[in-house]
Amino acid sequence: MEEYFGNELVKKFEEMMENNDEFYFDTEELEDIIVYYLELGDFNYADNAVNYGLKLHPNSLDIKIKRLEILLEWEDYNTAKELIDELKGSSMENTDFMVCYAKYYSNLGNPRKAIDICKKALELQEEENFLHNFIADEYVNLGDPFNALKHYRKALKEDPTDEYSLENCMICFSDLNKSEEAIAFLNEYLDEFAYSETAWFEYGQFYFNRKNYEEAIKGYDYLLAINSSSVGVYANKAACYEALGQYQKAVEVYEEMLELEYTKAFTFYKIGLCYKAQKQSIMALNAFQKSLREDPQFYLAMMEQSYLYEEMGGMKEALHFAKEATQLNDSNLDYQKRLAFLFIDSGKFEESLACLKKLVDAEPSRFYNWYAYSEVLMLLGEYEEAVTILDKAIKVHDRAELYYQLSNCYFNLRNPEKGAESLQKALSIDSSLATDMQKKYPFIKDEVKKVKAKVKKKNS
Repeated sequence: MEEYFGNELVKKFEEMMENNDEFYFDTEELEDIIVYYLELGDFNYADNAVNYGLKLHPNSLDIKIKRLEILLEWEDYNTAKELIDELKGSSMENTDFMVCYAKYYSNLGNPRKAIDICKKALELQEEENFLHNFIADEYVNLGDPFNALKHYRKALKEDPTDEYSLENCMICFSDLNKSEEAIAFLNEYLDEFAYSETAWFEYGQFYFNRKNYEEAIKGYDYLLAINSSSVGVYANKAACYEALGQYQKAVEVYEEMLELEYTKAFTFYKIGLCYKAQKQSIMALNAFQKSLREDPQFYLAMMEQSYLYEEMGGMKEALHFAKEATQLNDSNLDYQKRLAFLFIDSGKFEESLACLKKLVDAEPSRFYNWYAYSEVLMLLGEYEEAVTILDKAIKVHDRAELYYQLSNCYFNLRNPEKGAESLQKALSIDSSLATDMQKKYPFIKDEVKKVKAKVKKKNS
């Protein structure tokens, strides 16, 4: 970072701009200033430097090419094309220009043209690692992992430490379903570069994805031997032990992680899940509580505490933590379902209605959302509202259960005609449910007999 804070050229340029002065810079100095701003992503200041540079050196090809870079970043393709046409005659042997030229076509969605330009640029024998990666990326855009792999491998040959090339080689092998070639390539690479963190990570991931967790752990162990502060690797290694059902070993790895982390909430949560899997409820609860001390709004740990308290018979606490978690993650429908269940279980029917409404609004295709919503409304004696809900539900689900519910509502609303009509419809769809429905809704018990008799008389 020192070059960013101690760049005397940039300081001089910025002081000049602030004071409306005019200093002389040669083309190389201006290029350094422009590159500084481009690398920072400050394209406005880069443009200022380009404009000043062209004022001093109007014929500088290098500064014009930097202007082309800025135009491409701004997606000003019309002006970029004009500049490309101007520079083409004199800059076809300039690698920076060729890269911009290829990027122009890549950005416009013409990867084949971009590839052709990059291949011409390779003849200049400069920036070969970058150009092979560029070509490979364009083949990826074309859905051609075979040719992409060839060029990522060439890029890696130019710079064996290029993590981007290495990672993408493995992705291409995966896309081509060439797992044997992939691991042979990786082992060959590791034979030469035994201390490559990226390669050992890819080795671990390769075996993890194939559920060979013991071999994945070997890869992660090698990586941790090289760099013991790779926090993410501890998480992957612990996940391997979890997949093997070796939860205590997973806990030990997570505890090593804790010594390296600043934010520990998720790790304590994972430790809690491991204890939960081992049926060690108190230890799990303790870990989830530590998670919440680290992050009081970590709803995953809240909901896990809710499940644990339910298992332990603490329904009041289960409801409390489910409410807290759902408030923090209101759009999670699984949380809404759980909260509705806990409200109903504790006899708090009115409180459950808000959850049930969200469920029918979000998932109208799920029959049981409607069924539960109308059931709770009936339990509360809100028969008119239940009728409204059931009318909507029936438009989505033409099922007998809903007509049984609807008939119960109408009978309770002293509307025997509509009650009998709904009951007849329910029986015609599925009469086998009548016995269970009569137990749930005693009001329709006698009516079922009447409707059946009426239908029998009509048929005879």
